[in-house]
Amino acid sequence: MKNKNPFILVLGITQDGGYPHAGCNKKCCCDAWNNPLLKKHVSCLAITDPLSNHSWLIDATPDFKEQIHMLNKIAPGNTLNGILLTHGHIGHYTGLINLGKEAMNTKNMPVYCAPKMAKFLSGNLPWKQLVKDKNINIKVIENSNSFELNERIKITPFAVPHRDEFTETLGFRIESVNKSVVYIPDIDAWKKWDKKIEEVIKEYSRIYIDGTFNDKKEIPHRNTSKIPHPFITDTIKLLNTLPKSEKKKVHFIHLNHTNPVLKSKSSERKKIENAGFHVAEEMNKFYL
Repeated sequence: MKNKNPFILVLGITQDGGYPHAGCNKKCCCDAWNNPLLKKHVSCLAITDPLSNHSWLIDATPDFKEQIHMLNKIAPGNTLNGILLTHGHIGHYTGLINLGKEAMNTKNMPVYCAPKMAKFLSGNLPWKQLVKDKNINIKVIENSNSFELNERIKITPFAVPHRDEFTETLGFRIESVNKSVVYIPDIDAWKKWDKKIEEVIKEYSRIYIDGTFNDKKEIPHRNTSKIPHPFITDTIKLLNTLPKSEKKKVHFIHLNHTNPVLKSKSSERKKIENAGFHVAEEMNKFYL
Protein backbone atom coordinates (compact mmCIF):
# COMPACT_ATOMS: atom_id res chain seq x y z
CA MET A 1 0.00 0.00 0.00
CA LYS A 2 1.38 3.39 -0.98
CA ASN A 3 2.41 5.59 1.94
CA LYS A 4 0.05 8.56 2.17
CA ASN A 5 1.81 10.30 5.04
CA PRO A 6 3.24 13.80 4.47
CA PHE A 7 6.95 13.77 3.70
CA ILE A 8 10.04 15.96 3.52
CA LEU A 9 11.99 15.99 0.26
CA VAL A 10 15.53 17.37 0.11
CA LEU A 11 15.86 19.57 -3.00
CA GLY A 12 19.27 21.09 -2.29
CA ILE A 13 22.17 20.77 0.13
CA THR A 14 24.67 23.56 -0.62
CA GLN A 15 25.43 27.05 0.60
CA ASP A 16 23.85 30.01 -1.21
CA GLY A 17 26.25 29.93 -4.18
CA GLY A 18 25.62 26.28 -5.05
CA TYR A 19 28.07 23.69 -6.35
CA PRO A 20 30.01 24.27 -8.51
CA HIS A 21 30.40 27.85 -7.39
CA ALA A 22 30.40 30.88 -9.70
CA GLY A 23 33.96 31.91 -10.59
CA CYS A 24 35.57 28.89 -8.93
CA ASN A 25 37.89 26.85 -11.12
CA LYS A 26 39.86 25.39 -8.23
CA LYS A 27 40.14 21.72 -7.32
CA CYS A 28 37.02 21.82 -5.15
CA CYS A 29 34.79 22.66 -8.13
CA CYS A 30 36.63 21.46 -11.24
CA ASP A 31 35.11 17.96 -11.15
CA ALA A 32 31.60 19.38 -11.04
CA TRP A 33 32.29 21.77 -13.92
CA ASN A 34 33.49 18.82 -15.98
CA ASN A 35 30.66 16.52 -14.93
CA PRO A 36 27.22 18.17 -14.60
CA LEU A 37 25.93 15.07 -12.80
CA LEU A 38 27.96 16.16 -9.77
CA LYS A 39 26.09 19.47 -9.48
CA LYS A 40 24.38 20.14 -6.16
CA HIS A 41 21.60 22.66 -5.61
CA VAL A 42 21.20 25.36 -2.98
CA SER A 43 19.72 24.18 0.33
CA CYS A 44 15.97 23.71 0.18
CA LEU A 45 13.37 21.36 1.63
CA ALA A 46 9.95 20.57 0.23
CA ILE A 47 7.04 19.55 2.44
CA THR A 48 4.54 17.44 0.54
CA ASP A 49 1.13 16.02 1.44
CA PRO A 50 0.00 13.23 -0.91
CA LEU A 51 -3.60 13.43 0.36
CA SER A 52 -4.16 17.13 -0.32
CA ASN A 53 -1.81 17.15 -3.34
CA HIS A 54 -0.15 20.27 -1.95
CA SER A 55 3.53 21.07 -1.48
CA TRP A 56 5.41 23.86 0.26
CA LEU A 57 9.03 24.96 -0.05
CA ILE A 58 11.35 26.08 2.71
CA ASP A 59 13.30 28.88 1.02
CA ALA A 60 13.20 30.08 -2.57
CA THR A 61 16.72 29.59 -3.86
CA PRO A 62 18.57 30.67 -7.02
CA ASP A 63 17.91 27.07 -8.20
CA PHE A 64 14.14 27.53 -7.80
CA LYS A 65 13.06 26.43 -11.28
CA GLU A 66 15.16 23.27 -11.19
CA GLN A 67 13.93 22.45 -7.71
CA ILE A 68 10.30 22.85 -8.76
CA HIS A 69 11.05 20.42 -11.58
CA MET A 70 12.68 17.99 -9.12
CA LEU A 71 9.63 18.21 -6.88
CA ASN A 72 7.30 17.56 -9.80
CA LYS A 73 9.16 14.34 -10.57
CA ILE A 74 8.41 13.02 -7.08
CA ALA A 75 4.96 14.55 -6.64
CA PRO A 76 3.51 15.02 -10.14
CA GLY A 77 0.33 17.05 -10.18
CA ASN A 78 0.95 18.58 -6.76
CA THR A 79 0.23 22.28 -6.39
CA LEU A 80 2.81 24.59 -4.82
CA ASN A 81 0.80 25.99 -1.93
CA GLY A 82 3.30 28.29 -0.25
CA ILE A 83 6.92 29.18 0.55
CA LEU A 84 8.50 29.54 3.99
CA LEU A 85 11.56 31.79 4.22
CA THR A 86 14.35 31.43 6.76
CA HIS A 87 16.09 34.80 6.20
CA GLY A 88 17.35 37.47 3.83
CA HIS A 89 20.63 36.10 2.49
CA ILE A 90 20.63 35.66 -1.26
CA GLY A 91 20.47 31.88 -1.38
CA HIS A 92 17.27 31.80 0.63
CA TYR A 93 14.81 34.17 -1.03
CA THR A 94 15.97 35.34 -4.48
CA GLY A 95 14.14 32.49 -6.21
CA LEU A 96 10.96 34.45 -5.54
CA ILE A 97 11.70 36.32 -8.75
CA ASN A 98 10.34 33.28 -10.62
CA LEU A 99 6.87 34.04 -9.25
CA GLY A 100 6.62 37.32 -11.18
CA LYS A 101 4.85 38.06 -14.44
CA GLU A 102 8.00 37.33 -16.43
CA ALA A 103 7.85 33.68 -15.34
CA MET A 104 5.18 31.81 -13.33
CA ASN A 105 2.95 34.86 -12.70
CA THR A 106 1.49 33.27 -9.58
CA LYS A 107 -1.62 34.60 -7.88
CA ASN A 108 -1.31 35.40 -4.17
CA MET A 109 1.26 32.71 -3.47
CA PRO A 110 1.57 32.55 0.34
CA VAL A 111 5.05 33.55 1.49
CA TYR A 112 5.58 32.96 5.21
CA CYS A 113 8.31 35.07 6.79
CA ALA A 114 9.30 36.95 9.94
CA PRO A 115 8.45 40.67 10.39
CA LYS A 116 11.75 42.17 9.19
CA MET A 117 11.81 39.85 6.20
CA ALA A 118 8.26 40.91 5.34
CA LYS A 119 9.26 44.57 5.55
CA PHE A 120 12.34 43.90 3.40
CA LEU A 121 10.29 42.26 0.65
CA SER A 122 7.50 44.83 0.64
CA GLY A 123 9.88 47.78 0.73
CA ASN A 124 12.50 46.93 -1.91
CA LEU A 125 12.46 46.32 -5.64
CA PRO A 126 12.07 43.95 -7.36
CA TRP A 127 10.35 42.13 -4.51
CA LYS A 128 7.77 44.79 -3.74
CA GLN A 129 6.59 44.50 -7.34
CA LEU A 130 5.58 40.92 -6.54
CA VAL A 131 3.52 42.28 -3.65
CA LYS A 132 2.00 45.06 -5.74
CA ASP A 133 1.07 42.69 -8.57
CA LYS A 134 -0.32 40.20 -6.04
CA ASN A 135 2.03 37.47 -7.23
CA ILE A 136 2.78 36.83 -3.56
CA ASN A 137 0.78 37.21 -0.38
CA ILE A 138 3.08 37.86 2.56
CA LYS A 139 2.05 36.08 5.77
CA VAL A 140 3.96 37.35 8.79
CA ILE A 141 4.96 34.65 11.27
CA GLU A 142 6.36 35.17 14.75
CA ASN A 143 9.04 33.44 16.77
CA SER A 144 7.63 30.32 18.53
CA ASN A 145 4.08 30.91 17.26
CA SER A 146 2.89 27.70 15.60
CA PHE A 147 0.57 27.61 12.62
CA GLU A 148 -0.93 24.92 10.39
CA LEU A 149 -0.16 24.44 6.71
CA ASN A 150 -3.13 22.08 6.69
CA GLU A 151 -4.84 19.74 9.14
CA ARG A 152 -1.91 17.29 8.98
CA ILE A 153 1.14 19.57 9.08
CA LYS A 154 2.10 22.09 11.75
CA ILE A 155 4.98 24.57 11.53
CA THR A 156 6.75 26.33 14.39
CA PRO A 157 9.28 29.03 13.46
CA PHE A 158 12.04 29.81 15.93
CA ALA A 159 14.76 32.45 16.03
CA VAL A 160 18.41 31.48 15.62
CA PRO A 161 21.49 33.71 15.94
CA HIS A 162 22.89 34.54 12.53
CA ARG A 163 24.28 37.54 10.64
CA ASP A 164 21.07 39.53 10.49
CA GLU A 165 22.18 42.45 8.32
CA PHE A 166 18.76 42.83 6.71
CA THR A 167 16.36 40.43 8.40
CA GLU A 168 16.04 38.10 11.35
CA THR A 169 16.83 34.39 10.86
CA LEU A 170 14.46 31.50 11.47
CA GLY A 171 14.68 27.77 11.78
CA PHE A 172 11.59 25.62 11.40
CA ARG A 173 9.98 22.69 13.16
CA ILE A 174 7.77 20.63 10.85
CA GLU A 175 5.40 18.28 12.64
CA SER A 176 2.75 15.72 11.78
CA VAL A 177 0.89 13.29 13.99
CA ASN A 178 3.67 10.71 13.71
CA LYS A 179 7.03 12.45 13.30
CA SER A 180 8.79 15.79 13.36
CA VAL A 181 11.71 17.46 11.60
CA VAL A 182 13.88 20.48 12.48
CA TYR A 183 15.62 22.60 9.83
CA ILE A 184 18.48 24.97 10.73
CA PRO A 185 20.55 25.72 7.60
CA ASP A 186 22.29 28.79 9.08
CA ILE A 187 23.49 29.59 12.58
CA ASP A 188 26.54 31.49 13.81
CA ALA A 189 27.43 29.15 16.69
CA TRP A 190 25.61 26.63 18.83
CA LYS A 191 26.79 28.38 22.01
CA LYS A 192 25.03 31.59 20.92
CA TRP A 193 21.66 29.85 20.73
CA ASP A 194 19.34 29.88 23.72
CA LYS A 195 18.79 26.12 23.28
CA LYS A 196 21.14 23.16 23.54
CA ILE A 197 21.38 21.43 20.18
CA GLU A 198 21.97 18.06 21.84
CA GLU A 199 18.65 18.40 23.69
CA VAL A 200 16.82 19.58 20.56
CA ILE A 201 17.96 16.46 18.70
CA LYS A 202 16.36 14.24 21.33
CA GLU A 203 12.96 15.85 20.79
CA TYR A 204 12.62 15.26 17.05
CA SER A 205 12.72 12.47 14.48
CA ARG A 206 15.24 14.09 12.14
CA ILE A 207 17.25 17.31 12.14
CA TYR A 208 18.94 19.11 9.25
CA ILE A 209 21.64 21.43 10.58
CA ASP A 210 24.28 23.88 9.40
CA GLY A 211 27.25 22.06 7.90
CA THR A 212 28.61 24.97 5.84
CA PHE A 213 32.28 24.34 6.60
CA ASN A 214 33.90 21.08 7.63
CA ASP A 215 36.81 22.62 9.56
CA LYS A 216 38.90 25.76 9.92
CA LYS A 217 41.51 24.59 7.36
CA GLU A 218 38.97 24.77 4.58
CA ILE A 219 38.98 28.53 3.88
CA PRO A 220 42.35 29.96 5.02
CA HIS A 221 41.88 32.98 2.72
CA ARG A 222 38.72 34.14 4.54
CA ASN A 223 38.20 35.69 7.97
CA THR A 224 35.77 33.20 9.48
CA SER A 225 34.70 35.71 12.15
CA LYS A 226 32.90 37.57 9.35
CA ILE A 227 31.16 34.46 8.04
CA PRO A 228 30.58 32.46 11.24
CA HIS A 229 29.20 28.95 11.06
CA PRO A 230 29.85 25.97 13.36
CA PHE A 231 32.41 23.63 11.82
CA ILE A 232 31.13 20.10 11.25
CA THR A 233 34.13 18.73 13.16
CA ASP A 234 33.23 20.88 16.19
CA THR A 235 29.54 19.92 16.01
CA ILE A 236 30.50 16.24 15.99
CA LYS A 237 32.67 16.77 19.08
CA LEU A 238 29.76 18.53 20.79
CA LEU A 239 27.37 15.68 19.98
CA ASN A 240 29.78 12.79 20.36
CA THR A 241 28.32 11.54 23.65
CA LEU A 242 24.85 11.07 22.17
CA PRO A 243 23.73 7.48 21.65
CA LYS A 244 23.76 6.09 18.11
CA SER A 245 19.99 6.37 17.91
CA GLU A 246 20.25 10.15 18.36
CA LYS A 247 23.32 10.69 16.17
CA LYS A 248 21.65 9.09 13.16
CA LYS A 249 18.96 11.78 13.24
CA VAL A 250 21.53 14.43 12.31
CA HIS A 251 21.92 15.40 8.64
CA PHE A 252 24.41 18.14 7.76
CA ILE A 253 23.19 20.57 5.09
CA HIS A 254 24.06 23.99 3.55
CA LEU A 255 27.54 22.83 2.48
CA ASN A 256 29.96 25.37 1.04
CA HIS A 257 31.51 24.58 -2.36
CA THR A 258 34.86 24.16 -0.60
CA ASN A 259 33.50 21.54 1.78
CA PRO A 260 35.09 18.15 1.03
CA VAL A 261 32.10 16.26 2.41
CA LEU A 262 30.24 17.16 -0.80
CA LYS A 263 32.25 14.33 -2.33
CA SER A 264 30.70 11.03 -1.26
CA LYS A 265 34.00 9.12 -1.20
CA SER A 266 36.10 11.73 0.63
CA SER A 267 37.83 10.81 3.87
CA GLU A 268 36.05 13.69 5.57
CA ARG A 269 32.67 12.28 4.54
CA LYS A 270 33.64 8.85 5.82
CA LYS A 271 34.60 10.30 9.20
CA ILE A 272 31.14 11.83 9.56
CA GLU A 273 29.45 8.57 8.64
CA ASN A 274 31.74 6.48 10.85
CA ALA A 275 30.89 8.79 13.76
CA GLY A 276 27.21 7.94 13.24
CA PHE A 277 26.02 11.12 11.52
CA HIS A 278 24.82 11.83 7.97
CA VAL A 279 25.26 14.33 5.16
CA ALA A 280 21.96 15.35 3.56
CA GLU A 281 21.31 13.85 0.12
CA GLU A 282 19.30 15.47 -2.65
CA MET A 283 16.00 13.75 -3.47
CA ASN A 284 16.03 11.93 -0.13
CA LYS A 285 12.49 11.49 1.18
CA PHE A 286 11.54 11.33 4.88
CA TYR A 287 7.98 10.50 5.87
CA LEU A 288 6.46 12.46 8.71
